[in-house]
Amino acid sequence: MRHPDPHGPPDRTPIEVGEVWVNPVTRERATILERTWDNPEGRATAELTALVGARVMGEHLHPALVERFTVLEGELTVKRNGQTSILHQGESAVIEPGVWHDWWNASDLDARVRVEITPGERFVHMIETFFGLARLGYTDSKGMPNPLQLALCAREFGDVLVFRSPPLALQRTILAPLVPIARWRGYRATYPQFSRIVLAPRT
Repeated sequence: MRHPDPHGPPDRTPIEVGEVWVNPVTRERATILERTWDNPEGRATAELTALVGARVMGEHLHPALVERFTVLEGELTVKRNGQTSILHQGESAVIEPGVWHDWWNASDLDARVRVEITPGERFVHMIETFFGLARLGYTDSKGMPNPLQLALCAREFGDVLVFRSPPLALQRTILAPLVPIARWRGYRATYPQFSRIVLAPRT
């Protein structure tokens, strides 16, 4: 199969503060600092280690959440609405809803960055899904799933993430017809093997 088993055993292991989620393709390592049910704002917080050469999947926006980066060590290059800057230790960037942005580690040292997402629950499920696909080898060298998987993920998480390229109108034209084909071939937008944010007990 070119996708995880949609009927695989669900992972109901509770999410714990301090555990580490890894994306071996994009070279991201996230340590959980705060879960969405630990605060009234529904905020998810993690310490991101962006290894040398790390880069998020592509320029994107979040329709309805706020993302805050604070560099703890090293530096992070951030692009916001076409303007590129470098965040150094102690500096922060706030990404408001609807703002196109991208980030990467262009330095020769790993970067440690505190990342806060408000509200974070749907974002966490998206990250869990994309990291899971990458860990199991179901993405390309940039961390992107194949078109059939992407068609379903784009529809499921359209309230959380929108990629800039290709243009949104073209995405709809290309991806929408793939949705029924993907489902017929056994793909799912999410998988029980990496849906702990919705399936696991909350401690």
